[in-house]
Amino acid sequence: MEQDRSSPGADLHATFGEIDIYLFDQLLRGRFDRRRRVLDAGCGEGRNLVYLLRRGYRCFGIDRDPAAIERARALAATIAPALPVENFCAGEIDRLPWGEGSMDAVVCSAVLHFASDVAQFDRMLDDMWRVLAPAGMFFARLASNIGIESLVGAAGRRVRLPDGSDRFVVDEAMLLERTQRLGGRLLDPIKTTNVQQQRCMTTWCVEKIGGQS
Repeated sequence: MEQDRSSPGADLHATFGEIDIYLFDQLLRGRFDRRRRVLDAGCGEGRNLVYLLRRGYRCFGIDRDPAAIERARALAATIAPALPVENFCAGEIDRLPWGEGSMDAVVCSAVLHFASDVAQFDRMLDDMWRVLAPAGMFFARLASNIGIESLVGAAGRRVRLPDGSDRFVVDEAMLLERTQRLGGRLLDPIKTTNVQQQRCMTTWCVEKIGGQS
């Protein structure tokens, strides 16, 4: 029998796409096992949805870039042709077109730090929380000042990071306060990756209290 000559990297890429490694960790932990309706808020071209589409999840996506949405729709049509094309739409994540409690999980990877100020940050957060069902999971990766406070200053505002990008940054206190205010509980401790003092990215994973996890 002929051996499979595909490399492990190519095989993994075919299965998972360019998934956020910290989202992959949530898959390994079983956090999506019973959460079958998944919204990717700021989905881009759908890189985080490849595996879920292959497994028959009801995936939804929104992004402000119409061209990215067209590519996400094409990806979904290739992998999961039965999925309605209307599940992916161009728009803003502070004005989501889906109903209250309609999603079992909301993924928001590298999006919230594009908020212009704290008011917009909270509007985006509140609307994603609105569509999340009880016992649903909210997963976010976003820029923070955690570990580089001396370089970027206080959180809760848009700053110039050492890598030259402009981002709205949070800190641990902001995330803990909003976890409590929204009625959630941390599924994992807040974790931050410091990229050589150039930027810090924080993973925030919260369950909506009100049902079984």
